[in-house]
Amino acid sequence: MTGIGGVEMGAQAARARALAVLRVRSRALAVALLPAALAVILLVGGSTGHLAGAAWDVLRWVVSVLALFVLLAAAGVALVVARSRPAVTPTVTVAEESAPDLYRMVRDLADRLDVPVPSAIALTPDCDSWLEDRTHPAHGPPPAKKHDDDLAGLSDPAHRRSAAAAPVLVIGSPFLWWMRVGELRAVLAPVVAGTGPSAHPDIAAARRFIRGLDAAVAVASAGRRDPLSRVACAGLGWASRLLLRSCRGHATEMERGVAAAAAERAQAVDYGLRIVAQEQVGLAYAGWDRLLTRVALPAWRMGRWPSRLDVGVVAALTELSRRDRLAEGFASRLGERPACDLLEEPGVMDEAVSLLAARLFHGGPAETGPDWSPVGWDEYPEEVVDRAWRTDAARLHRVLDTLGVRRAAGGVAPGTDGPTLARVLDHLTTPDNAVTVPPVTGAHTETEAAAEAGTEAPAGGGTPHPHVPHADHEAPHVPYADHEAPHVPYADDETPHVPYADDETPHVPYADHETPHVPHADDETPHVPYADHAADEGDMDDVDDMDDEDDLAGTTARGAALAAGLSAQLAREEAQARPAAAGAASPAPQPGAGTGPDAALWDDRALPLLPLQPPRTGREILTAHITAMVCCAAMDTAGAAPGLDWLDGPSLLFDGARAADLAPSVLSLVETGDPGPLRAWMTDLGIRPEKPVRLV
Repeated sequence: MTGIGGVEMGAQAARARALAVLRVRSRALAVALLPAALAVILLVGGSTGHLAGAAWDVLRWVVSVLALFVLLAAAGVALVVARSRPAVTPTVTVAEESAPDLYRMVRDLADRLDVPVPSAIALTPDCDSWLEDRTHPAHGPPPAKKHDDDLAGLSDPAHRRSAAAAPVLVIGSPFLWWMRVGELRAVLAPVVAGTGPSAHPDIAAARRFIRGLDAAVAVASAGRRDPLSRVACAGLGWASRLLLRSCRGHATEMERGVAAAAAERAQAVDYGLRIVAQEQVGLAYAGWDRLLTRVALPAWRMGRWPSRLDVGVVAALTELSRRDRLAEGFASRLGERPACDLLEEPGVMDEAVSLLAARLFHGGPAETGPDWSPVGWDEYPEEVVDRAWRTDAARLHRVLDTLGVRRAAGGVAPGTDGPTLARVLDHLTTPDNAVTVPPVTGAHTETEAAAEAGTEAPAGGGTPHPHVPHADHEAPHVPYADHEAPHVPYADDETPHVPYADDETPHVPYADHETPHVPHADDETPHVPYADHAADEGDMDDVDDMDDEDDLAGTTARGAALAAGLSAQLAREEAQARPAAAGAASPAPQPGAGTGPDAALWDDRALPLLPLQPPRTGREILTAHITAMVCCAAMDTAGAAPGLDWLDGPSLLFDGARAADLAPSVLSLVETGDPGPLRAWMTDLGIRPEKPVRLV
């Protein structure tokens, strides 16, 4: 299948599948009209005397009532399917006046491919590009004020609908900053080619029907309190899922046909360069993931959001090319013109996309404030790394105070009661007759944990400490994975979590790229933002408790108790911060406002939509806090400095060089209670653990 013939064959296959989807809709309409048709026959037969008698009268009433009920139910389902707002990917719209060169390049691509031009261009904080249909009335711009001097017909709704008939081209922002202009053009060619099949009436109608069913399932999955609404939503969900099951195979094949036709048509434009550009796509994925999980996430947890994430991904990939011998050729590309030069103000766009990324992956507020402010890369070491380490160190000492651990550690001068690293080391050091914690099989109270750890309970009946990180029953379990604590920057061999895996990223069902993703195909799964997980929270907490107990098995008794206290403290802090974040609603877009996320187009009631990492285990929490305390002692007693590593996040610098081999020493203390490797590491660098450190 090559050339124009291949394009036509793919388009014909897509149209055939679209007609199959529309036939499902027609059959559903016929089934809904069948009782009404039978009622009409019975009524006509009774009026003409052919179907007379008491039995026929009863049958006429029963069928007429049934027909009326079915018609009302079908009308309700059809109304919800037609009026429900389909899901839209969160994006930042790029106005044509802010990127005339980018729009010119896309128009040139569409002309060469002989397809309609996309109606608009938008950016998203993801390493992907696709077409998105936003022709639904709920996705349109707000109605403009009508002026007397307006020309007739230019501001009416029909004109606006025709202008937005073509799909929107969504581009991943890392592509604009990392790729060169020619590479971006080659990557976008098959995506833009998808506007051709999208313009076909049958394919467009089939997609609207499927998106409407998907939105109806989301509406039915929303929580309802009154019984009547629950019954109505149950019926709506059953009908919508039944129709989705009937359309699933046809919808999948239709999207594959559309993607095949678009890919075949795009071979005429920059095909050779596209093969090379695909290597940059994979590299951008790796750099973007490392930047978000290792660099951006610690800042978000400190209430700061990096305002130049796309600039950071270029720095991260440049650093990767410097370290990796296989990537030496990538650095030479930086001399060519980057695709971000197609934007008039790339810094403004980068800031808007960075704020959107913080909302999607962390659930931050929609606008800046005292507790949510931007931070530049030059300020990152002091504003994020230093604050995060000192905050974690302060939390560690507060939990030690609660556990009743004395302030003055052994070997410290009398009168010295400041927070010291020696206090932590002495507490976690396993005595000669102590043993490690066996796997926990039952309930474990704070008194028991304190007794096993060799510490006394707080005087005056202090607050109880849980056996596991979630024992603070007042605070619900929250994903506080590595909250303010930075990722341990010394484990270079740690495999990063990939948040853009194909099985988790919500691609829109009408994406016109080569491997279309059809989220509505799994019609049994409710729409994520509306899913009601309240019924499963208790079970999930039990599972989390078991996982944490298994994770703490094999550690020392004192380490397990300290990890439990730190986890509970983190849970309390998260529970206190959650109401303020939940109460911050997205502001309505104002006329003439600066560039920002299109908050009016998507539902932000379930943020973060795409959390980057699962919750941390107790051992990971304890390890991060001890690492932070060691770094604070190094900065205050040995002249070390906080730093930023583009691939590994927060790092500790000695004379401008990154410190190494800290992670194994900390793990030895946590898992076996042996401080020897850590003390030897500190002695070599001149760190004095008995000296007090400055905390936040």
